[in-house]
Amino acid sequence: MSAHTLEIYASASTWGNQHRWRHPRPFPSIVPDKGVVAWHKAPTTPDPGDGISDTIATMLASAAAAADVKPEDVSSVVIGTTQFVNAVVERDPRRLSRVAVLRLSGPFAKHVPPCVDWSDDLRDVVLGYHARLQGGLEVDGQLIARVDEAEVRRHCAAIRALGIRAVVVNGIFSPIDTVERQEEAVARVVRAEIPGSRVVCAKDVASLGFVERENAAILNASILRFAAKTIRSFQAPVRALGLRCPVFLTQNDGSILSGEVAARFPIKTFSSGPANSMRGAAFLVQGQVGEDVMVVDVGGTTTDAGLLLASGFPRQQAAYSDLSGVRINFPCPDVKSIGLGGGSLVRKTDEGGVTVGPDSVGYAIAERAVVFGGTELTATDCAVLADPSLSIGDTQFVAGALSVDELERYREVVKAKLEGLIARMKTSPDDLPVVLVGGGAVLAPQELAGASRVVKPKWSEVANAIGAATARVSATVDTVKSTESRSAREILEEVKAEAVRKSIEFGALPASAKVAEVEEVPLSYVANKSRFIVRAAGEFDFTRTSAPTEDVAVDLTGDEPDEPASNHGNLPGPQASNAKATRPEIDVTNYKPTVKKGVWYINETDLSFISIGCYILGTGGGGSPYSQMILLREKLRAGAIVRVVSPRSLPDDALVGSGGGAGSPTVGIEKLSGDEMVESQRELYKLVGSPATHMITVEIGGANGLQSMILGASDSMNIPAVDGDWMGRAYPTKWQTTPVVFNERSPIWAPIAMSDGNGNVVCMTSAASDAHVERVMRAALSEMGSQVGFADPPVTGAEAKRWVVENTISQVLWKGKIVRVERTLKLGHVYGECVIEGMDITQPDADSGAAERGAEGATAGEFRGFVKIPFKNENIAAIRMPFPPGGASGDGDAPASGGVADLGAKERQEDVLAIVPDLVAVIDAQNGEALGTPEYRYGQLVVVLGIAASDRWTSTERGIMIGGPEAFGFGHLKYVPLGQFTKPQSVIDEFNEE
Repeated sequence: MSAHTLEIYASASTWGNQHRWRHPRPFPSIVPDKGVVAWHKAPTTPDPGDGISDTIATMLASAAAAADVKPEDVSSVVIGTTQFVNAVVERDPRRLSRVAVLRLSGPFAKHVPPCVDWSDDLRDVVLGYHARLQGGLEVDGQLIARVDEAEVRRHCAAIRALGIRAVVVNGIFSPIDTVERQEEAVARVVRAEIPGSRVVCAKDVASLGFVERENAAILNASILRFAAKTIRSFQAPVRALGLRCPVFLTQNDGSILSGEVAARFPIKTFSSGPANSMRGAAFLVQGQVGEDVMVVDVGGTTTDAGLLLASGFPRQQAAYSDLSGVRINFPCPDVKSIGLGGGSLVRKTDEGGVTVGPDSVGYAIAERAVVFGGTELTATDCAVLADPSLSIGDTQFVAGALSVDELERYREVVKAKLEGLIARMKTSPDDLPVVLVGGGAVLAPQELAGASRVVKPKWSEVANAIGAATARVSATVDTVKSTESRSAREILEEVKAEAVRKSIEFGALPASAKVAEVEEVPLSYVANKSRFIVRAAGEFDFTRTSAPTEDVAVDLTGDEPDEPASNHGNLPGPQASNAKATRPEIDVTNYKPTVKKGVWYINETDLSFISIGCYILGTGGGGSPYSQMILLREKLRAGAIVRVVSPRSLPDDALVGSGGGAGSPTVGIEKLSGDEMVESQRELYKLVGSPATHMITVEIGGANGLQSMILGASDSMNIPAVDGDWMGRAYPTKWQTTPVVFNERSPIWAPIAMSDGNGNVVCMTSAASDAHVERVMRAALSEMGSQVGFADPPVTGAEAKRWVVENTISQVLWKGKIVRVERTLKLGHVYGECVIEGMDITQPDADSGAAERGAEGATAGEFRGFVKIPFKNENIAAIRMPFPPGGASGDGDAPASGGVADLGAKERQEDVLAIVPDLVAVIDAQNGEALGTPEYRYGQLVVVLGIAASDRWTSTERGIMIGGPEAFGFGHLKYVPLGQFTKPQSVIDEFNEE
């Protein structure tokens, strides 16, 4: 588009339909050279083509009258749609296709089948076949196994016989596979063997995280057929009306996709609505603000807030998100909602106060609100009462609805709700512009705490449509690279260039394509490896009607037949999932575990509770227990029996073994367990002779907290697990365990065995010390794919009873929001710190006083200032500071001065809220679950828990030396116990039926 050409935007909202005109003559607008010519809102129609046709026709008529716009002047049609995500939410088999899944995982991921964590009803509709094939990569790019084409063809024959046309190919570490390109090779075979098949390579859909990437790819594949038909229904009316321009769809990050690309990746449109609103709001105020913008969309029932970053993209959710009960790692806008809207019901309290919402009359406001002649007092009625100049309904109807004092209380409640929402969404202490959009924006005051200014732009009611019409083109590169021979800066420049190149391939104007976001994360326990994530974006090049590469082309002509209805039955043979029918909800308050004769029999409910607790006790490290939880859950569903016994019940001559997994959490989310833990146990007992009679976990914190139950299950070693561990938390090294603290014999942890699950086993028969065991095995670990199963030598029952850590207590140390994260890799461990700004994190929905109170009755002023949490894989301490160290700019995860380098700074002892060996855990304030240090992100609302360490650590100077401040480089700080440790009653004692 030439420099003098004017872009004029018109918008509509049938599914958020938007249309962009290119017009060669000036026209008045809100900012130079751009403006809204016409807009139209229409209700949803059963056939999307009908709605689009009527809307465009109306728009053309309005635009022709306003600015002499002709059909040939239209340069693009941009559509925001919920059609595809609705198909998933509604579990509609008419719109969802059956999917076959081919995993390239070699001996790994064998115990966690596809869709294992889905609801039964959605899995039954979507999953039609799955198989585990040879293939996959290690984190360093080395092969786990080569693809066997004959094996692929055999499974293609089975898929073809079932009539399934949608196929997902997912390989371990496929997002970093730029050499072997295994997924692409298998996809070529599938297309040749199953003519007309729709094949999705998982690496093209999402990034690292094997299960989550696969979930996203399966959802994407299941709606490909429906997406192609729907996009054709979008294109048809455009052509029928004489428009000769491309049709685009908006995607989750606020950028656009061509119709052809959207037909291949419809999942990219699932969360486009909030992103469109944010970009539209920013467009309406451009020229007035030039920084991060908070967009607050006030509707009829809820108010949604999101942050549009200076990069032009919405801030994304943390690592994982949930879509209709399916865990995915696909980027979605971070949007928070409260129950406040134009239809929110307003009630008077006996004390003279006022409550607003969260219940609402919703879309029936025109019939039920007082200002429209109804009988229910709503927020809109009160807004009209406060400002009679508003042209809404009949002001006479609301006269006297509230007294002067009550009306003031109403204003205070609305203001407090909005200010609380803004505070939770901000990523730094600084105020920022707040843009109000939506039909309910009239409720908001002109001044709000946390807002540098409040803007209510013209045409805000169609901000969503305008955002789609002004969207850009983007591309993201997410990869793992070696920093051994090249600097991270040099590699980052290459990744940036690749991201820019991809954005141009997708349709960005070359001159406008620029890097928008950058993130670098070192990988713990992986030598010289870092993860680089770069997003680039640019304006769409309207001289191109589609992307030029063959990769993004798709045939949208003709209709493909549906799979036969008979194939919507059970999965074939032994591949079938062990999932039962949908299970009833558990009444947590009345739930009792099953304990008989001193033996606790674990069920799925127990497992869920234990998994949450394990991650909390991981104190930021240990890796997420999620993959191990679903592995053990599948064992239970298949009929395995898992027994847990009290340490006190151990015979003195019992042999208590331990084992689990070791390696990088990043590798753990990609290379799911095979049989490496059992293999390591088997190899160890060849050395020590007698097998274990009981199994204990080495660390209760993180993923290893479940390993004693996995190993002890009846379909594995068939021995009881012990209710305890050797750490009472997670620690980064093996010598930081209570058997080493007691020092009754040395070494404890030799002989030891490690297996990588792919045919390689390392055994260390003797060692000079437990520290030597740690160093030698860590060195071997990096050569074994940075993920292994290990087995420790058994100890006697008498020793276990003296050394075991049984239970812990906890308290809240801090509440607030993460405003800075720094990380650096040193000697295989990720060092860093997290800075949390204290604030009220309560959802201000319940009543007018909620905004003044913190959770559990704490006052909003209780947590003021900042807390610094240094970590070495796990959190080390919580140190209170009146000001953020080195500033709290919220610029991203890039290292800054004054943070990691200052881990040994001379903090005042009175500022230390808690320090090792006591536990410091960071909890997501929104769902109550733990966050690991790799998951810390700017803007997250968190609660910091301090948990008193077991007296196994704190009763001796040796315990504090091994597990305390000195072991982490904080020797200048003295350990002061967080509280008196009291061992709670065990589950076995409390619920024993005998």
